[in-house]
Amino acid sequence: MAVGLRRLTIDDYESMLHVWGVAGLPIKPRGRESRPMLELELSRDYCAAFGAFDAERMVGVVIANYDGRRGWINRLAVDPDYRGLGLASALMFRCEEFLKQFGEVVICGLVEDPNYPSMQLFENNGYTCEQSITYWTKRPRPDL
Repeated sequence: MAVGLRRLTIDDYESMLHVWGVAGLPIKPRGRESRPMLELELSRDYCAAFGAFDAERMVGVVIANYDGRRGWINRLAVDPDYRGLGLASALMFRCEEFLKQFGEVVICGLVEDPNYPSMQLFENNGYTCEQSITYWTKRPRPDL
C-alpha cells in the first residue's frame, strides 16, 4: 500500500474531523476545531496541516504551527487501521520540515497522559519529555 502525504486546506475539514474521531482524539467542533477557527488558523503563514492519504482516503492528520518562539506539533492522529506503518513519524517529520523555515526552533508537542503510544512516538523521534513543565490554560469557554 502506498500512502502519500500532502499539505491540507480547509476543503479537507470533514476528513480531518473524521480521522481525529476514529483515532479517539477529543474534538471541539464548536470551539477550536470549528471550521471557521481552523480556516483562520490554516490561512496563516506560520501554520500548516498535513495529511496522509491512501488513494483519496485521509488516514492521518497533523497541524504544525509556530508561535514566534517555538514550533508546535498538534492534533497528530492516524486511523487505527493504518497504525504501525510509520505514518505518524512521517507526519511529524513533515511538520519539522515546515517549522525549520522559521529558524533554529525548539519543536514541542503536548501529549495527554496516559497516551503511551504517542509518548513513545515522540521519544522514538528524538524528543525529550520535559517532566518539570505543567501545562496551564485559561479558556474563555470550555469548548475552546
